[in-house]
Amino acid sequence: MAETTKKNTKTRKSRCPVSGKCGGCTMIDVPYPEQLQGKQQLVEELIGEFGRVDTIVKMKNPDHYRNKVTSVFAPDKKGRPVCGIYRAGTHEVVPVKACLLEDLRADRIIQTVFALMESFKIRVYDEDRQNGFFRYVQVRTARGTRQVMVTLVTAESAFPVAKKFVNALLKRHPEITTVVQNINDKQTTMVLGEREKVLFGPGYIEDVLCGKRFRLSSRSFYQVNSLQTEKLYNIALDYAGFSGKERILDAYCGIGTIGIIASDRCKEVLSVELNADAVADAKVNAKLNEAGNVQVFKNDAGRFMRDMAAKKEKLDILFLDPPRSGASEEFLMAALELKPAKIVYISCEPTTLARDLAILTEGGYKMKKAVPVDMFPYAEGKIETVALLTLGN
Repeated sequence: MAETTKKNTKTRKSRCPVSGKCGGCTMIDVPYPEQLQGKQQLVEELIGEFGRVDTIVKMKNPDHYRNKVTSVFAPDKKGRPVCGIYRAGTHEVVPVKACLLEDLRADRIIQTVFALMESFKIRVYDEDRQNGFFRYVQVRTARGTRQVMVTLVTAESAFPVAKKFVNALLKRHPEITTVVQNINDKQTTMVLGEREKVLFGPGYIEDVLCGKRFRLSSRSFYQVNSLQTEKLYNIALDYAGFSGKERILDAYCGIGTIGIIASDRCKEVLSVELNADAVADAKVNAKLNEAGNVQVFKNDAGRFMRDMAAKKEKLDILFLDPPRSGASEEFLMAALELKPAKIVYISCEPTTLARDLAILTEGGYKMKKAVPVDMFPYAEGKIETVALLTLGN
């Protein structure tokens, strides 16, 4: 895949003016069918030994799919304020006005914030000198409701011109439904800090996914490609093959999406998540969708599973959607002890998926089928996969 990328970028002018500088999408000039072929091959090579891998689920139009956009605000080498994306492997900011992957509304809003910052004489944050005010701007857009959240990440809490600044922003972008100030006063690579102030609106947005409504706060995890997420979740639910009597666990549940979408098809849903903001959203989302059979727990997924196993609790179907690092050893050992009839594994990293499948299959499970879903067009090696495992033969 990497060789194909180099060949294509050398033979014609890039679609992207900063191609090769930000490092965000190394396959921006590779024809989409070639991207899909490479990703299909990668998944087959890594997990094909465990069972059948179906044809990758593609996007009809792979441009502008990202519903969350983050822009860095910083001085350039000459001290001039810029906003854009970190160059790969560095903290040097590559100025970006528009991106082929990002929601068009988000890009326009970020450029307006940058212009207003200069007109209000607000300084960007200099991480070397540890002074300045604006650090990042993050915009989340909801495809189902068209709602827009703008999070202004600042190095200090005091924002004397906040009201005037927000009014000026809303005048140019009336589509914005909420504005949040996030305070990040620590020397960290994390974008968002732990404190927030709501400057306009409710402090969250709502989106519709698979017929259910979900509240999103600024720090909650939500898949960045809404169109493909619906396909991904529908495949996962189809794999589960509900009868209506199952007790299921939605591990690493985030804001509760999978469990709440599945709640109409089963008897009971247990949802577990460690992130406190996501847990708060998940509890609200269960009530919002009148999912009375959903219980949400704040806990580490591995610890929660271990406790279930110690109590010899019954579990029919296990859904897990872990981070790129995959499931913990504690989680996998507890799953093997609980022995749910089906495991539906949603993975964003095929390498760790292969590692975890090896453990689960050695413990008595068989991978019946799997399918890659292209959630990240133009990103080399990044691919989501849904795998169905059943116990025994």
